Amino acid sequence: MPSLVGLLEQHELVARRRVDGLREEADRIQAELAAAEQEWQEWMVARRRVDAVLAPGAGTAGTEVSSDPSDAEMPSPPGDAIRPRSQVLVWREGLARSVLSVDYQRIVQVLADRSRLHQGPLTCQEMAAVFGMDVVPARVEGLRSKAKRLVARGWLTEPGPGRFTLAKGVAGPGAGS
Repeated sequence: MPSLVGLLEQHELVARRRVDGLREEADRIQAELAAAEQEWQEWMVARRRVDAVLAPGAGTAGTEVSSDPSDAEMPSPPGDAIRPRSQVLVWREGLARSVLSVDYQRIVQVLADRSRLHQGPLTCQEMAAVFGMDVVPARVEGLRSKAKRLVARGWLTEPGPGRFTLAKGVAGPGAGS
């Protein structure tokens, strides 16, 4: 008859192997997700550029390029390639949320959901928790920087210090109005 310690070691080994297998699968999925997100970002940039070229009076009016490094959409590519910066357009009637980068869209979406449910403003700590992020200063400050930029461009308002909500007129599913 096997010893109790031996049986426990066998169960521990099986559990550890399962954890290792799941970690490998999670790493594979994370890598696949990163590649898919990068491809999606490239298609969004291409669509925005085509829209800008085809728009009447095409130019750079109403756009501002952020110089904040925490605002970059993707990690820096290897080599001497220049990292693209997020553009946060000044909100105007009829402007869709899809013109924003994914991070900004998530912020606007969560605040749109709260507005639709007649809930109050959110703090950046609460946003971090909603997004499933670790509520640590670095993450919270990154969100605060993005939220402040959205306030400056007219997408959000800050009714109280550090509390954010949608600006009047910014609503609807996927649209800015």
